[in-house]
Amino acid sequence: MNVRFANKQEIKNWDKHLTTNPDGGNIFASHEFANQKETGGYKARYIWVESLAITVLEKNAPPIGKLWYLPKGPGVKSVEDLDTTVKKIAGFAKSQGVFAIKLESELDISNQPTLESLGYIKARPIIPNPSTITVDISNGLEEVMSDLPQKGRHAIRRAERDGVTTKLVPSTDENCQIMFRLLADTAKGQFGIRSYEYYRTFWQRFESTGLGQLFFAYYEGQIVAGAYAMTLGSKSTYKDGASVRDRSAYGASHLLQWEVIKWAKSKGSSLHDFCGSPPSDSIDDKNHKHYGVGQFKKAFNRTVTDYIGCYDYIIAPLRYKIWTRVGERLAHRLHYYKNHDSYY
Repeated sequence: MNVRFANKQEIKNWDKHLTTNPDGGNIFASHEFANQKETGGYKARYIWVESLAITVLEKNAPPIGKLWYLPKGPGVKSVEDLDTTVKKIAGFAKSQGVFAIKLESELDISNQPTLESLGYIKARPIIPNPSTITVDISNGLEEVMSDLPQKGRHAIRRAERDGVTTKLVPSTDENCQIMFRLLADTAKGQFGIRSYEYYRTFWQRFESTGLGQLFFAYYEGQIVAGAYAMTLGSKSTYKDGASVRDRSAYGASHLLQWEVIKWAKSKGSSLHDFCGSPPSDSIDDKNHKHYGVGQFKKAFNRTVTDYIGCYDYIIAPLRYKIWTRVGERLAHRLHYYKNHDSYY
């Protein structure tokens, strides 16, 4: 069994190593994402399992021990390889005082029964896209446009006719403040957000390495929508999006997303991930809290992709039992009291 921590030189080139994984790598397993999560109490760990690069975010929860979280990992393509990999990690993790491994691979939801039969425990998702909508952008832009649903094409063209314009903008403090205000307004009653400082450092961190970009849409001289996107390897991700509540410019967010897709293609992306939607069996449920978000993203692809979600693999049963019954809840409360932010 060859499981070890990466050395400094390997960590320096970690994003390149990720793209050689069977899944092609994921931005949420990137070196930049791990560094960002360290601002929230994680410790970033970088591990090799044979030739598989795995990013680990470690939470220390004394006296119970350590919890290892694999964001979008392990980067494998089958449930058999996932189980083999996790069990290899588990032996190594046990020697580091770890009581459980939390994983969030992008395997298809159809693998859930197999995982549960192998003893994995279903857990609440951390990255908010256990279900999502993706768009194949590997073809030319004209073909990508023609493949969009009619609603999406109409919205993009309507916005262009009405004079909406889009622009790639730097993640300056001023632009981050504008984007955050849009995001906070959009989030009301829809979804929770973190602090301004978290978003500012996130947006600026990814931009500084060439992996992230901020976008604004304008109508009659005013900013009416914003988006932040990231790319790694052949996949791009729509991380954050927001718009003014007064929808005076129909299709502004659709046109802005089209600009994101053009940028993503220029960076080598062939698959664009809208990063979250209601699950496939609830996408048209008007009572779902993310119904509006889902309908916007459906304008680019009507098909929802459902992943397995988040699972726990238990290493130390007694300590895991204490964690799930008492420790996790207490850790959440203490962390929020101290940092006013989510534990995970």
